[in-house]
Amino acid sequence: MLRSLLIANRGEIACRVIRTARAMGMRTVAVYSDADAHALHVRQADEAVHIGPSPAAESYLRGDRIIDAAKAAGAEAIHPGYGFLSENAGFARAVIDAGLVWVGPSPESIEAMGLKDAAKKLMRAAGVPVTPGYDGEDQSPDTLQKEADSIGYPVLIKAVAGGGGKGMRKVDKAQDFLAALESCKREADSSFGNSQVLLEKWITSPRHIEVQVFGDSHGNVVHLFERDCSLQRRHQKVIEEAPAPGMDAATREAICAAAVRAAKAVDYVGAGTIEFIADASEGLRADRVFFMEMNTRLQVEHPVTEEITGVDLVEWQLRVASGEPLPLKQKELSINGHAIEARLYAEDPAKGFLPSTGRLDYLLFQDDGRIETGVEEGDAISPFYDPMVAKLIAWGETREDANSLLFKMVSSVEIWPVRTNAGFLSRTLEEPDFLDANLDTSFIGDRLQTLIPEEVAGDEVWEIAAECALLNVVRSDEGLAGFRLNSTPQVSITLSHQGETRTLPFEAAIAGSTCYSDDERVLVFDYGTTYEFEKAVRRTGQHSAHDGDILAPMPGKVIAVDVTEGQQVEAGQRLMVIEAMKMEHALVAPFAGTVAELAAHQGQQVQVEALLARVVKGET
Repeated sequence: MLRSLLIANRGEIACRVIRTARAMGMRTVAVYSDADAHALHVRQADEAVHIGPSPAAESYLRGDRIIDAAKAAGAEAIHPGYGFLSENAGFARAVIDAGLVWVGPSPESIEAMGLKDAAKKLMRAAGVPVTPGYDGEDQSPDTLQKEADSIGYPVLIKAVAGGGGKGMRKVDKAQDFLAALESCKREADSSFGNSQVLLEKWITSPRHIEVQVFGDSHGNVVHLFERDCSLQRRHQKVIEEAPAPGMDAATREAICAAAVRAAKAVDYVGAGTIEFIADASEGLRADRVFFMEMNTRLQVEHPVTEEITGVDLVEWQLRVASGEPLPLKQKELSINGHAIEARLYAEDPAKGFLPSTGRLDYLLFQDDGRIETGVEEGDAISPFYDPMVAKLIAWGETREDANSLLFKMVSSVEIWPVRTNAGFLSRTLEEPDFLDANLDTSFIGDRLQTLIPEEVAGDEVWEIAAECALLNVVRSDEGLAGFRLNSTPQVSITLSHQGETRTLPFEAAIAGSTCYSDDERVLVFDYGTTYEFEKAVRRTGQHSAHDGDILAPMPGKVIAVDVTEGQQVEAGQRLMVIEAMKMEHALVAPFAGTVAELAAHQGQQVQVEALLARVVKGET
């Protein structure tokens, strides 16, 4: 068994690996960038090694520095987590060549499954059904346009490298194809250093079904059943569950057997996931499930599989990497109950899900259920990395039980001043079609506006805020959940929220309300959404922004500027694109007019609310 382990990652997955490794008696070594010098994974590890500046390209993506750190710390093995270098065959080979143990599949397996086009060809040969499409070498725009026209619209453009929803575009009509192709290729090149794409037929009523597989160095491969990851936004998973609702025994047997064949085709060792797309227009059927890709690593959503099987997948990874056979045979694995996971992100749904960064002054989770996180109160959400705050996982005897617990967990999240998607998640979990398991990958997109919580507080929230302020709620050691009456309450109080001011009377305390009050503000936590009220009217700056001011919505890098000063623009016309937290954000003209000022250039790093451009109505 391994005695020491370096985790080549950060955040919640680093903390997750550290927990199991230490329970197995291993000494753990963390790595960290400048931004993560005081991060939770650094505090939890037995030892930590600095590997570079804050940008991932200068730290967590520097395989040479990570290997040097492992040698300096005396670590025997490297666990890559997920993301960063976890599916980089070159890094895996460098780890092995350095005389270290690589906790993952062989470089050859990673290479075989790393490019989606090559993987599809390999799967066809292994008898695994694949989605109709084009994965040829000719990448000219004309050829890709002709192939898309031949496949028929809608069609999906997908980067052959990487994952996480990046480098993917759905195109509904032929005239939109070339613009979508350009954007997809640019994002793929920026994210993965590879702009090559493939095309797939867009599946009607698609369900994203994936199978957890595991292999060892003794020739054994098993599956640990399926997960449903259909609830996505912009191709990124939001809510995952296991087992897949509506999966009958015959379809499960067929899809899991296909996953095992896929893993065996590349002599797979370690934890991996075979991802399928299912045409669920007539329910889940074995003849309508197609291979999409293989993730040659541990998945973000692996906890739901652990919850229904009782298996610690990280422990299995470490045992297999130590040369041991799989702890269980296929016949010894079974499904127990149901588990659902929600990804809690630092983002503002009311502002187009823009990332929200900064210090977590308040952070409180409910004790029930399972929380996987890489932060504690007082830590910060950095603009340099993925904005995940935590994964909330609930298990129950039935899907209804699991969802009820997860809804309670999500609705009870208390975070400030960083904004999160907790309110959005709570609304999703109580959506009637979700409760009835009427799912497909367009579920969130079709209901987006109804799932986004109101940014402005309603009358009841105003009343809770007033009573909270008048009763002088204070924070206890257990959280922001208690009233304390220090003196006779005032008769009324004046509060300000989102530009509105109200004077409210004291009535009676609302039992069970979750809120916090100090000398300056009141916070009301309402089903995952936080509303801030000021006890004094918010002062405005000396100069108010013009209606046509285009401000940076978050810290980031300007990667494209599409206009020049003096240019006439139409309402909604794209002016420039900012890249932040590995995602592109287009900024558009708020109305028809003239670009009177252009204050940013391509390649420029900008801070939040920096003036980028100014549009004025009419001609100048």
